[in-house]
Amino acid sequence: MKKLVKEEKDLLKSFEDGEWNSIKSVLKKKKEFAKIAKYTAAKNKRINIRLSEKDLANLKAKSLEEGLPYQTLVASVIHRYVSGKFKEA
Repeated sequence: MKKLVKEEKDLLKSFEDGEWNSIKSVLKKKKEFAKIAKYTAAKNKRINIRLSEKDLANLKAKSLEEGLPYQTLVASVIHRYVSGKFKEA
């Protein structure tokens, strides 16, 4: 059996300590989250932006580190910023 990493151990302990609550209407919640995911993932607008050559090169390097296409990385950063979830490292 594979050993659990710290995060998995924490989740298991939390579950075993009774910290989790059942959702009464699982199907309703599932539909709600599916709708949220659909609208979050929808990319139906296009923008153009000018960047310095150096910034674009650095952006592409960061995207390689993250394992994402650079445009996806930019969209993710913008989304986190406008939703108030952006935190500087």
